[in-house]
Amino acid sequence: MNLRKIFFGITACSIVFFSCKKNTELVEPVTPPVTPVVPVVTTPTLATVKTWLVDKNATDETASLFYNLKQSAKTNVLFGHQDDTKRGVTNATTQWANEQQFSGVSTTQSDVKTITGSYPAVYGHDFIHMTNFATGNWFDYEKSIARTLTIEAYNRGGINTYCWHYANPVSKGGFYWSDSPVTAVNQVLPGGTANETFKASLKVVADYAKTLIGADGKLIPVIFRPFHEMDGNWFWWGSGHCTSAEYIAMYQYTVKYLRDDLGVRNFLFAWSPDRNFNSQAQYLNYYPGDDYVDLVGTDNYEDMKANVSPDVAASKFKMVSDYAKAHNKLAALTETGLQNLTRSDWFTQQLLKSLKNQNLEFAYALLWANTKDAYWTPYAGHPAASDFMTFKNDGFVLFADKMPSVYQIK
Repeated sequence: MNLRKIFFGITACSIVFFSCKKNTELVEPVTPPVTPVVPVVTTPTLATVKTWLVDKNATDETASLFYNLKQSAKTNVLFGHQDDTKRGVTNATTQWANEQQFSGVSTTQSDVKTITGSYPAVYGHDFIHMTNFATGNWFDYEKSIARTLTIEAYNRGGINTYCWHYANPVSKGGFYWSDSPVTAVNQVLPGGTANETFKASLKVVADYAKTLIGADGKLIPVIFRPFHEMDGNWFWWGSGHCTSAEYIAMYQYTVKYLRDDLGVRNFLFAWSPDRNFNSQAQYLNYYPGDDYVDLVGTDNYEDMKANVSPDVAASKFKMVSDYAKAHNKLAALTETGLQNLTRSDWFTQQLLKSLKNQNLEFAYALLWANTKDAYWTPYAGHPAASDFMTFKNDGFVLFADKMPSVYQIK
């Protein structure tokens, strides 16, 4: 046995062993720094936004309005008011109105501005008198004042939306079924007895829309909301007076005739049932389809009453908002309010809570018009006036004085 070889072998192994151990102790693993990946947010071009719309040839301002409302809805809700500069109340028994029988009314008067110091962000209007089947100077005045108020709202940077309480085109009577219980939806379509009448009314709407020119020389965008609350039975186009298929056909025909035949380029098309749904499937029962709707909404007064939990309305609002998110649509609370504000803290404890607690993306919430018989925003001295100011000052809610610019993509 060669002890010298064994000795040198053991020595060599020991050197290698301890060297390896020493080196292992010295070399510590280095973890490279983790750089967070920041998503790149790219603002789409106008051409891209137009591909999302019902009207692929919409004006630049109309497409910009859609995009900017979509963006602002992620963090805020705009406040709207029907007929804000058209009519209002100075107290519980006295009203003012920009109508022919009233004199000396300024087109800048606003119940919302009187209390808050700001106009609403969204102004609601109605085609009701322009397509009425009566004639006369009174109706001409209604068209003229509506145009003036729409242009002034746009020039302030505000947003205009029009609903349509359309008189029954078969009976030439009122829009309420109780006033004129005559079936009409199936008659306004091609081949129906009222198709020519309906087309003439749509031409009135289209011709008027083309006269809405702002101080900048641009066509004013309009959120057009025809045939609303169809899940209720109070209008001639409502539940029980037509099938869902007939309603859908009428809505689609309306869009196509205005867009394709009459060349209206400044409309975003809105669709809004009432609150008679408890699932998204029920909500969509009368839905005309994504190709015909830019904004999905809901009207809700019943669930917003003083004694109802805000969670009731909020759960329905979430169904609307979720659909809009999934289908690249706008969403809105298109009508709401508490008549005569019988609860003094309704704005903060009912409306604001219902809009805040479900991570909604509603572009706006609009309250109905003020008259002495039914008002929805407070007059000076009303018990709800201070709560309305608190609501206005909440950072989540935007009135005209804090709303973003909406008619250009920046």
